[in-house]
Amino acid sequence: MNQGTPPAPGSSGFAPDGPDPYQRLGVEPDASFDAVQAARTARLKEVGEDPLARSAIEAAYDAVLMDRLKERQQGKVSSAARTASQREQTAPPPSRPVLPSLPSLPQLPAGRVTVARPTLPTLALAEGRERWFPLAAHGSLLVLLVALPGLPADLLLALATSATVLNLQRRHGRFLAAVGWSVLLLVLGLLVGALLLSALAPALPPALPLTPIQIEAVPALLILLLGALFLA
Repeated sequence: MNQGTPPAPGSSGFAPDGPDPYQRLGVEPDASFDAVQAARTARLKEVGEDPLARSAIEAAYDAVLMDRLKERQQGKVSSAARTASQREQTAPPPSRPVLPSLPSLPQLPAGRVTVARPTLPTLALAEGRERWFPLAAHGSLLVLLVALPGLPADLLLALATSATVLNLQRRHGRFLAAVGWSVLLLVLGLLVGALLLSALAPALPPALPLTPIQIEAVPALLILLLGALFLA
């Protein structure tokens, strides 16, 4: 706030006979509105409860406001507004707040993604337990299929397929691959059995102890046994 000449010691600083309201308030003509209000409050505190002095200060304050209003109505730029505009032009622009930088993501090592390709199994005769287990299991099921025509062939084929899955899983260590190859061997055996039955059907002797279902199931059992022994 641009103040006028400071008051002499022992006086209130108020000039009731001053012709200029700016001088009465103790401010310059280019003082801002906030400075005028602050000067009015300071002068009122200085004069205390003197009614004449307070009235003169209020009158000076109103005169200053009316003077500013007339300047605006006449399209003139007041000295206070001009000074404020000059201050805005000379003042440096406000600096932007510095935002914290985001943490950088870790870089993944560049490399190629390798996809395991399915490989065909090789043929190798099983050794040790992987050899005698399918021989014993499938041999027993084949004997039951031929000796007991009353047993359901689909049950015996299901047991033979399970034995093949178990033996291939022991040899390869991959359960899904063992199941896939066992099912494929079963389907292949049933196809061979169906072709064999269709080829032998016209010439089947009536006294043959094997039923058509048994004839169709025997090749499937043998192919499952061969797959359990040789797929490696």
